[in-house]
Amino acid sequence: MTQSVLFIFVGFLLLYAGGEALVRGAGGLALRLGLSTFMVGMTVVAFATSSPELAVSLQAAVAGVDDVAIGNVVGSNICNVALVLGLCALIRPQEVQMRILRMDVPWLIFATALLVALLDDGRISRPAGAVLVIGLGVFIYWNIQMARREREADRVREEFEHVVPETHRPAWVDWMLVAAGFAALVGGGSAFVRGGVGLAEAMGVSAALVSLTVVALGTSLPELATSLVATARGDDDIAVGNIIGSNFFNIFAILGITAVIHPLTRGDITLVDLYVMLAFTVILLPLIFVRRRIGRPEGLVLLGGYFAYLWWLAAQAA
Repeated sequence: MTQSVLFIFVGFLLLYAGGEALVRGAGGLALRLGLSTFMVGMTVVAFATSSPELAVSLQAAVAGVDDVAIGNVVGSNICNVALVLGLCALIRPQEVQMRILRMDVPWLIFATALLVALLDDGRISRPAGAVLVIGLGVFIYWNIQMARREREADRVREEFEHVVPETHRPAWVDWMLVAAGFAALVGGGSAFVRGGVGLAEAMGVSAALVSLTVVALGTSLPELATSLVATARGDDDIAVGNIIGSNFFNIFAILGITAVIHPLTRGDITLVDLYVMLAFTVILLPLIFVRRRIGRPEGLVLLGGYFAYLWWLAAQAA
């Protein structure tokens, strides 16, 4: 068990370092190509910050443990909404723009419901994966077009400049960062999967359970750190938007790309797990709609639901 925990720890360090290097390198190269900082934030940075989940899911699919690939995304989406957003709301109530309520949350509910429908028969085929990837392209294009029309675009652009600042370093440094980032992600994903499977075997539980909890929490730590820092700074849009955007990319990009490369079967991931993910997503609408914010009472509801879900998973494994 000690060796498995070590693999998970090393895997997390590599995933975090790889994702950070990829954000910096890819963001710098995109800016050199003339893309605006805002467009880089909406596309390159959003995808790069989800790269740990992609690395883990791809490695798991290639290794033949499809339920880890799917459980990583399902568990991460549950963790992002219930744990990360719940903690942020407890620290500081999150003011939510009407745009998020009217557009982004309904989009996320649709994406989550689509994933549940695709997995209802137990697998995601290559054509289904292609549908998810196409959905990703439509979502990115639509958001960029909407952002261009909104008056707060300049403010959002300034916020993203803190994530991908203008750089004066040589171009070869950016290329090295991208290469090193990808290498670290591949190595970190392999170590994380090996550690997760080994931990499941040592504890006598299913790999799906470990992926829904330990692996999902590990790959969600970058989102947790980003949202907590944004909350401390008072950037509610970044804190909430980071969660919604990450869950979109987990569904459309991570599972879509993985399924196109290697069709996925649900394995030990149950319909209950899928419906819990959908329920946490749907509940965002009434929680936000009542007061146009996610306050401390709503944060307690989310955290209570998350720990109740963990209790249910532990009871099923007992």
